[in-house]
Amino acid sequence: MFECQRLGCRVKRHIFKTIYLAAIFMLLVLVDSLFCNLSLHYAASRTKKNLSVLPNRGTSGARQIPLNSVTEEAEGGYSEDHQRNFNPPINVTAEERIDWFRKVLPEFDIFKSTRVTQQFEGRVRRFFKGECEGRFFMTWISPANSFRRREFIAMDSLFTVHPNGCLMILSPSLDSRMGDRILKPFQDKGFRVLAVAPDAPFLLKDTPAESWFDEMKSGRKDPGEIPITQNLSNLLRLAVLYKYGGVYLDTDFIVLNKFSRLRNTIGAQSVHPVSGNWSRLNNAVLIFDKNHPLVYKFIEEFALTFDGNKWGHNGPYLVSRVVDRVGRRPGYNFTVLPPLAFYPVDWNRIGTYFPRPTDSVTSKWVEAKLLQLGKEAYGVHLWNKQSRKLKIEPESIIAKLILDHCSICDTVYTT
Repeated sequence: MFECQRLGCRVKRHIFKTIYLAAIFMLLVLVDSLFCNLSLHYAASRTKKNLSVLPNRGTSGARQIPLNSVTEEAEGGYSEDHQRNFNPPINVTAEERIDWFRKVLPEFDIFKSTRVTQQFEGRVRRFFKGECEGRFFMTWISPANSFRRREFIAMDSLFTVHPNGCLMILSPSLDSRMGDRILKPFQDKGFRVLAVAPDAPFLLKDTPAESWFDEMKSGRKDPGEIPITQNLSNLLRLAVLYKYGGVYLDTDFIVLNKFSRLRNTIGAQSVHPVSGNWSRLNNAVLIFDKNHPLVYKFIEEFALTFDGNKWGHNGPYLVSRVVDRVGRRPGYNFTVLPPLAFYPVDWNRIGTYFPRPTDSVTSKWVEAKLLQLGKEAYGVHLWNKQSRKLKIEPESIIAKLILDHCSICDTVYTT
């Protein structure tokens, strides 16, 4: 009898222990689920807070305007860590940087020759075979998931002003399923835009930069402290214009007026206050015929004087150096337009274009500036490096320019 009671007690203790452990397990699951939900809520809240705002056309309120969904960003093929790996290490010697570059070189799509890149020439010729109201090029060497609203606005303004234009984006990352989704709103409207992974060896063949590219690709050359993608963009825009001719535009440029009357043209970023002569040119907008000798000189200068440690040395400063040397020599035939044409506001003043007017004086200045830009400027460079964190406020210069130069903003720029 006593043994039976002891056995019963053991059974009861075992059952109680099992129930107790099960209860603890369920409590842990509940806490984990609650923590996960709170984390997701926090992440969503942060995402919403980081979104810029822009008023919808015809409304007084402001709407959040995300371009890519979380799912699309996850499918982009590039993680943030992957992108960071392409930034050169700082405070190292040239030899250490070359060693780093040699290790990450296999990950750079732009240096790879693949079945897709080998189709580049044929795809370009087929794309531009039809009638085009201007042949436009952009470059995008960054991950596809970093192609967002600012870049979308640039394309929208281009097609609003040139509805029959043809835009080709040289980009390994956008030549993908995610890139197709990004460009689909334009293609659905009948606009001609195509992202193509460039064949860099083909574009640079028989140019002064061919040997430079081969040396860089071999991992024997110092890429410098500036991300090599930035300098490759500087080179590719020159190469594609020399090969095919047309208009190159940065992806942070709002087009305001037609480019049809422009030919073999580059824009001044600044002028001397006394003489009125240009003091610096810029390469964010380039318009040149195929095989133009000045573009050849640009490519030659890039290869001979490449310095990956100085910002702008292989871009704006490069075109300024070459044009200054070439001067008025016969055979080059080009035009330098004043800053108002492409760079009506300099990088250190671009912030004045983003806030809404706060009084009658500022309102009148905004209206006068919009009138001037509409009549005299071909576009506005947004200087994205300086302005990317600025919010576009309703009634600001930028907000009004965007709303007056967008074709699909009503369906894309609102949630």
